[in-house]
Amino acid sequence: MTFKSPVLTRRAFNGGLAAAAGVLAAPSFLRSASAQQDGYPSRSIRVIIPTGQGGGAELLARSFDSAWSKLIGQPFEYEFHAGAGGQVGYTLFVQKRDKNGHNLLFGNMGPEMIMYATQKPAYKYPEDFTYFCRTDIDDSCVFVRRDGPIQDLKALVEAAKKKPINVALSRLPHPATIGMMALGEATGARFNYIPYGGGNPTFTAMLSGETDVGALPIANILALKDKFKVLGVFNNTNIFAAQTENAPAVNSVFGSNIPELSSSRSWAVHAEWAAANPKQFEFLERTAKDAHASAAFRDQWKKQGNPTEALVWGDRKTCHEYAESMVKLALRYEKQLTARGGKN
Repeated sequence: MTFKSPVLTRRAFNGGLAAAAGVLAAPSFLRSASAQQDGYPSRSIRVIIPTGQGGGAELLARSFDSAWSKLIGQPFEYEFHAGAGGQVGYTLFVQKRDKNGHNLLFGNMGPEMIMYATQKPAYKYPEDFTYFCRTDIDDSCVFVRRDGPIQDLKALVEAAKKKPINVALSRLPHPATIGMMALGEATGARFNYIPYGGGNPTFTAMLSGETDVGALPIANILALKDKFKVLGVFNNTNIFAAQTENAPAVNSVFGSNIPELSSSRSWAVHAEWAAANPKQFEFLERTAKDAHASAAFRDQWKKQGNPTEALVWGDRKTCHEYAESMVKLALRYEKQLTARGGKN
């Protein structure tokens, strides 16, 4: 089957990585006081993360706010609302949180826009919320245990042609899920998709032997590369080749044309507030960009054992284009993504 990718083309890392050169020269307390826009923000920033506590989203958000809080002069407070592929958290943010610029959402645009397209929740994008600062690009990959029975992509496909192979996922509406569905279509392999409700439960299922194969964003796997092996990436270039024993691009192995499938996390704010307060919103965007470029953010992320190569900033326009592309991709696979039983 031939695919034409609706998602972002391969990104130019040089510009994003060059922005990490240094931090502002002025002391942080001076920057905070002078940078505030008309007294905004006047109190702490409350953040909803639409997944469980302790996952990659929380680590990334807290690493980011270690720099951002100094630039805006206010601390960040977090609450976590997992459920329905992110729908619970988004609904709470849109319908129950004041639209005053002091409430933000930190979301994973890829899986959560797939959820939006397939679950048809009671809120609207982009009318209700605006993504404005992409923090990272995290390529999807297929991986196995290092002591597992399958150790390369061709062996996986051959085994899945004989009988369906169970695949562990963090959630069903996810770019990595689409990658496995596309791989099955391209090769005739059959997979059963088992969502475990987060990255950590997925790893636990893999390590316990419940499943032999998983599909997740690659940064999660790199932090546990002593336990897991990446078989291939759903992108045309593996930027982590050195850290993954030169794991190939899936398309290069099978001659397929599967879309590039990445996750990208982003900060979001109520669209109504952003439209009514353009100067304050511009301040929020500008300081978020400065925080992303700071050494403080990258150093904190690296301390957690995570790769800084994935930290690629994106502005409001970039976020919107990515979100729309994920909706289009989700609608193409809507039948499979919403099917009961999770089979290919």
